[in-house]
Amino acid sequence: MTGTAAPLPLSKIAAPKLFETLCDDISCVTQRDPAARGKLETLLLYPGVHAVVWHRLAHRLWRGGYKFPARFVSWLSRFLTNIDIHPGAVIGSRLFIDHGAGVVIGETAVIGDDVTIYHGVTLGGTSWSGGKRHPTLENRVLIGAGAKVLGPVTVGGGARIGANSVVFEDVPPEMTVVGIPGRVVRQERRRRGGDGRIDLEHHLVPDPVGDAIAILIDRIDFLEARLGHLQLKMNEWSSAPGANVAKEGTKTHEHP
Repeated sequence: MTGTAAPLPLSKIAAPKLFETLCDDISCVTQRDPAARGKLETLLLYPGVHAVVWHRLAHRLWRGGYKFPARFVSWLSRFLTNIDIHPGAVIGSRLFIDHGAGVVIGETAVIGDDVTIYHGVTLGGTSWSGGKRHPTLENRVLIGAGAKVLGPVTVGGGARIGANSVVFEDVPPEMTVVGIPGRVVRQERRRRGGDGRIDLEHHLVPDPVGDAIAILIDRIDFLEARLGHLQLKMNEWSSAPGANVAKEGTKTHEHP
């Protein structure tokens, strides 16, 4: 027999741990946002939490075969939160989308546990072909504001993507990536304490372009010092008595 499989009954779509997962999604905000002042405020006023909650429902509808209702819930979530998450995306526990405006997560994206995403982030595709075409973020990844992670790349656990970076290649675990295109700039130390909080010192990101320019400036200073030393030697040689005699002899030889 051929044809599309019948959708699962709605009573079998909701996973038994859905409520527990939603509680974790709310609780993690107070660990990662100093401005959060309680679970009730977080539940009512954080669009990132609303988007994740709506996605949990849309994803279960999508897996159950209710494609149109899933897309409708996803559209409604985007309309209300300005966060676009395809219902086919797989999202782990305790995802925190801070501020959230302009975040886009594609259909085949996979997000692990304890991931933090800031506003303006895109987890996008680079191919028209089917199959896996969006990124995979492993556990504890942090994506800075405005960053773009494109294609079926994997960002290793604990990695950090700097703000406005564009990533096209896999990122090893515990690394920091900055720039366009994104480049690994250093191995990252552990940034989480026992309470699960993340390091918010985003200004302490290495600057590889600045480092390269500093090296070039040092090299130029060294070459200018050597040139100045050679010019001094030439002046000393030209002012010596023997040098004047040699010059006069050269002129006599050239103009008899």
